Amino acid sequence: MHIAIIADDKKKELMTQFCIAYCGILNKHELCATNITGKYISEATGLEIEKLMAGSVGGLQQILSRVAYDEIDMVLYMRDPDAYHSMDEKESIDNLFRLCDIHSVPLATNIATAEVLINGLERGDLAWREIYNPKVKYF
Repeated sequence: MHIAIIADDKKKELMTQFCIAYCGILNKHELCATNITGKYISEATGLEIEKLMAGSVGGLQQILSRVAYDEIDMVLYMRDPDAYHSMDEKESIDNLFRLCDIHSVPLATNIATAEVLINGLERGDLAWREIYNPKVKYF
């Protein structure tokens, strides 16, 4: 599966800790992340992560594009509801949620839902994504 990882500034440490805890599951999958988040996670875990641009300068749009083309099977986004986002960033975040709904891409926006998705992924509960989207080759 192809998993996109995003974390707002105040949630980067939480996302890194999450990835340390679930490194054994995540290392079986293709990962991409916005730049700084990907850097923190790969340094802490040794996981191979495709680092995209920083979220505020196009990384979120890169993930949006991949979701729109069914190139992402799951999005883990540790979101800070109190963070300030410009109007463009808010629009991109709203588009991410909308595209995940349109393309039936599981989306976690906090630690609780991320754990449910990762544990479901390990059990095989998300194998339907491979049936839903069998031909996509990317990364």
